[in-house]
Amino acid sequence: QVQLVESGGGLVQPGGSLRLSCAASGSIFSMYFMAWYRQAPGLQRELVAGITGSGITSYLDSVKGRFTISRDNAKKTMYLQMNSLKPEDTGVYYCNSRRGSSDYWGQGTQVTVSS
Repeated sequence: QVQLVESGGGLVQPGGSLRLSCAASGSIFSMYFMAWYRQAPGLQRELVAGITGSGITSYLDSVKGRFTISRDNAKKTMYLQMNSLKPEDTGVYYCNSRRGSSDYWGQGTQVTVSS
């Protein structure tokens, strides 16, 4: 069993930055694929960025060059550094962890980009 807790969301002006964290507890963190998803009002949840246990990353096209996903396996924590934020980045950001048939979600943290 894996428990995930996100933090770091908030209100930021366009062009600003935020750093999200996802703290995991439970099983062997380093063996899990980790990802950040987001969901804006009225839209489907979308994959923003993912990172394998060995550090291979992938990104949604619209965030490439602005967002950086990373993980610290010793601390069982994943991060999402978000720079040059845009109003369209607004949404609830969810941490996801999966391995095989196991799939876990955090409760989400709100990110609002607005002037």
